[in-house]
Amino acid sequence: MEERFIGRAKELIANAFAMDAHFDLALDLDDRREIGGTKVYSDRHDELIRAGGWNCIVSSLFIHSWQLPEMALRKALDQISALVSEESEQPDKIALCTTMKEVSAANAAGKLGIIVSFEGVDPLGSDMRLLQVFYRLGVRAVGLAWSRRNYAADGCSFSPQREGRKGGLTRFGVDVLEEAERLGMLVDISHLNDEGVDDVARFATRPFIASHSNCRALVPVMRNLTDDQIKLVADCGGVVGMNCASSFVSSDERDDIGILELSSHIDHIVSLVGDDFVGLGLDCCDRLADFHSAPSNINSYDSVKDHSRLPELASVLLEKGYKEESVAKIIGGNFRRVYEEVIG
Repeated sequence: MEERFIGRAKELIANAFAMDAHFDLALDLDDRREIGGTKVYSDRHDELIRAGGWNCIVSSLFIHSWQLPEMALRKALDQISALVSEESEQPDKIALCTTMKEVSAANAAGKLGIIVSFEGVDPLGSDMRLLQVFYRLGVRAVGLAWSRRNYAADGCSFSPQREGRKGGLTRFGVDVLEEAERLGMLVDISHLNDEGVDDVARFATRPFIASHSNCRALVPVMRNLTDDQIKLVADCGGVVGMNCASSFVSSDERDDIGILELSSHIDHIVSLVGDDFVGLGLDCCDRLADFHSAPSNINSYDSVKDHSRLPELASVLLEKGYKEESVAKIIGGNFRRVYEEVIG
């Protein structure tokens, strides 16, 4: 990696908008606050995120399988509470935002903008009334399922499972999609199975995204999207966010899968549908591993080691010959566009 490309990348990021569409930030904050932590964001995340030049992080609300069903609602509220408490303790560093205008205002004040999303609507159970409550609490994106079944949909497994017949969106799932669109929440298909993705494309009337999914043509796992699914996202004006989990980046069983391999998924999407429909949803998990372990059937690590590595990723794209305008779209401009369109 040539130093001149790193310099160009840092300058580009400083003048662009960088957005990570998926990070389990709220989970990490809540887990560590439960054992007495305070200002967890400053202690664990601020330095790396500032070094990367990020403007906005989408924080998921993730519920462990062992917490289902009884604790799903409580843990989602706990995670929102953790975000609120952290914002109160560090008002000069982070701001919870419900629109992209609020993100811009936070950035102008030197703060990171944080948007909240569901990673699976398990906290709703089968009660549609709760979706509006979570909207009032600031949730602006709706991942319909994690990699398991809930009342709305079936998730896709990380590897083949012994299971019965799969389903797409349930009646409740279609209602959630339509209510989310009515409220102004962005629908997210990452973790949905193929049947569910088809149903979202059938019923959606607004752009939807895949916040953290790669290309199945390069790595044939169910968590990655087929070319036809990528085209569905592009056709509606959505964006596919690149996931840095090594098992979704490469089929090789190596311990050094990195940014270059991840960039091949960007190449594939750009060649397939153009540079307006790909972004970053890195899902960095390695630094959360002491509390947040991966499912037992997946052996993976982060190909982008942490949020400080964004300049390296941008420099790889520049070195490959991407124009600066394209790199700016990929590191955040595209997700900014679709979030502005749907949530304001």
